[in-house]
Amino acid sequence: MTTEDTRLVAELRELRARTGLSLAALAERTLHSKSSWERYLNGKSLPPREAVRELCRLANEPDGRPLALWEIAESHWRGRAVTLASAHPKNEETQPNPQESPPPVGTGWRRLGGSRLLVVLASAYTVIVGGVAILLFLLLPHSEAQEAQPVPAPVPFSFAPQCHGAACEGRDPMRLICGIDPDTLTSYRTATGAHMELRHSRKCGASWARVWGAEIGDRVDVTADGPTHGVRIRNKDDAATFVYTEMTEVRPGSTVRACFRPTPADGERECVEARVGEAAATTRPPSPQ
Repeated sequence: MTTEDTRLVAELRELRARTGLSLAALAERTLHSKSSWERYLNGKSLPPREAVRELCRLANEPDGRPLALWEIAESHWRGRAVTLASAHPKNEETQPNPQESPPPVGTGWRRLGGSRLLVVLASAYTVIVGGVAILLFLLLPHSEAQEAQPVPAPVPFSFAPQCHGAACEGRDPMRLICGIDPDTLTSYRTATGAHMELRHSRKCGASWARVWGAEIGDRVDVTADGPTHGVRIRNKDDAATFVYTEMTEVRPGSTVRACFRPTPADGERECVEARVGEAAATTRPPSPQ
């Protein structure tokens, strides 16, 4: 499994976790069978583009980033298919050039037989060398290429959070199943039109910020009683969907703060705060600091 495939599979697993649906339930709500979803979510086969869109719809999430990852993975799958096809070319008969004069009588068969013999010998040599190379590749499991891209084992599906409190500090809320049914502490729309939210998982005891509708170069930071974690909009794929920060440990009654920094260096920073345990609200930010 390539790096591109791994990224797509990780994104699909996160989306599937947000739906809270089993494989059988996914099959009932889409055009794809339970066994197909098992292959898609374990990287055994590339899902159709429509399957990715359906999963985003069920997760109620934008499809910009997942579809971008699918496009990258699909191009690699297509490239591998072209490589395999070129390794086994179809036999083609040599077509005579109509502009060439016919060979002298009596010498044509000898020339034709010799050229065919050379083609056969060259083809046999290519097949033998290619077969030996493939065999050596398959018989060397500890090669550097395979060590650089290990095949991840299928991960059992579980909706239980994978961390809590300090163990969540600086880690991805989606990969650790903290992003299922989180609380929205507060939401805010910036002066540039971006939307920012403070999210909190009671099961994980951690909070994070997420933003969408931002521009390339914008940044969001979140902090509570510990380190500050931030994320920057790196490219058009990030700008087309939502991005989120890493988590910070938050205890009941603690105050969480998120700050939005627009792209221009002289742009005004906008911050918003919320206290864990209070009702969610759409708020105006405190004075920039």
